[in-house]
Formats: sequence, structure tokens, C-alpha cells
Amino acid sequence: MNTLDKQYIELCEKILAKGNTKSDRTGTGTLSLFGEEIRHDLSEGFPLLTTKSVHFKSVVGELLFFLRGDTNIKFLQDNGIKIWDAWATEGGEIGKMYGYQWRHWDGYFDQIEALIESLIITPDSRRHLVSAWNFSNLPIDGVTPQDNAKHGYMALAPCHYSFQCYVNDGKLSMIVNQRSADMFLGVPFNIASYALLTHMLAQVTKLEVGELIWRGGDVHIYQNHIEQVKTQIQRYKDGEVYDLPSIGLDSRIKDIDDFGFDDITLIDYKHAGKLTGKVAV
Repeated sequence: MNTLDKQYIELCEKILAKGNTKSDRTGTGTLSLFGEEIRHDLSEGFPLLTTKSVHFKSVVGELLFFLRGDTNIKFLQDNGIKIWDAWATEGGEIGKMYGYQWRHWDGYFDQIEALIESLIITPDSRRHLVSAWNFSNLPIDGVTPQDNAKHGYMALAPCHYSFQCYVNDGKLSMIVNQRSADMFLGVPFNIASYALLTHMLAQVTKLEVGELIWRGGDVHIYQNHIEQVKTQIQRYKDGEVYDLPSIGLDSRIKDIDDFGFDDITLIDYKHAGKLTGKVAV
């Protein structure tokens, strides 16, 4: 059953019909709603949209990059992934962003290690939470991403700023909180990324996967993506929607830091084809 594309398409239709016209940091302009949600039972398939293709290698690469705790995108570039190039310095720095905050909060605290430990030792805890929103490292308004990174700040403020885990009946679920949600380019990618993280965390804590709950604050469609979104909606109406793929992880991996590209396999991914759009920078 593919309820992911259905929820996604319905939310896009809602934004097009009821969205507020708003300006934004990039000067592109959006149609925007506030406070939306998509829920997916991970046992029903891996949540990768089928009404358009989502580049899975980039999903994997970015997540591995975050888990490394890097502030330099060399790992991504070495693997042919260019999704962070627009915001990096000439030397590849993006500042103290997601991975740094996950693994080196305030320079030393490893939130991912602490999360895994608490999931194993105190699974009923209500404190299984990781945040990337470190006020002291947020970018300075009016300064370019590159200059922010050069001076030790984040190149961009985190869009998906926190996630919380929940264990019940031997299953691991996750809520992802996203303050700024680009529905056409960003959200399909972000949902897949955190679903993959949930699978990886479940494996290293000896749990099954439960539900992924994605929650967006400012949920928007950029003005220059409207026609692509309409095409995607029409594909859905025309029946160009497919069963969700599944995900395979190397069962020998017991440590979150041991995962690599070759340990993660996407199985039976069928989609309606590529749709492109310009990234608002």
C-alpha cells in the first residue's frame, strides 16, 4: 500500500488551493501553510515518492555525511554528491551544521551516541531527542552562507531542526520537526533520509521499525516549482503511482558508524520519472 504519495499529493493540492503568498530569504516567493503532518508506517514500505524520482544515493550520502559529524563537504564531493555545493566555501566548509551538532554539540557532546545508549538502556524514556538548533552557532542574518561558515557559524539555519524517538512493543518510531519545508525538492528527500536513519537506529538497537511522523512548520511551494508540482499531481491522478520500494541493510552492521554506501540497498524502486526544479539559494 502506498499512502505516502497520497498524503504528499493531497498536501501539495492544499497548499496550491489555500496557501498564503509569502516572501522569503531567497527572494523567490512561496505559497505557504503553517503546521502540516505526514505519517507513514515503515512496515508498509520505504517512503520514497513514486510520482517522481528521488535520488537515493544522495539521500544515503547526506545521511552518512551527517553521521560523520563533518563540517566540510569533501566526503560528499568525493562521492559525486553536489547538493551542498551552493552553500559551501571554496574549501568546502559549511560550518557547524547538522552533523556537527549531532556528533559534537558544543564541541564535545555526541547526541547520536547518547540517543542509542538511552534507546537501549531506558527505552521508555521521553528524552530520546536530538537537536541541531544550537543558538550560539546559528548564521548571522544578512551574511552570506560562505562568510558565515568562514567565521565558525552555520552556513544555513537548520531546516529539519530536531527529531524524537519512541519505543513501543519492540518498535522504534520517530517524529521529525522541520521549521522550513520545501515541498517539491526538500520534503521528499528529508522524509526518506529520516526513514533511513530510523531503520539504521532500529538495527543497532535491536528493534523493529515503527512509524515515521514528519511535521512541518512553514510548509511551502516555491513559485518557480508550481508547474512541476502540478505535473506531479496530474501524474497521481493519471495513475502514475507505484508500490513503495523496500530497504535492505547489511545485518552484520552493529554500530551506527560502520554503515557505508554498500551496506544500504534500495529494492524494487519504480517511479514515474524525473522532475527537476531550481534550488532556491
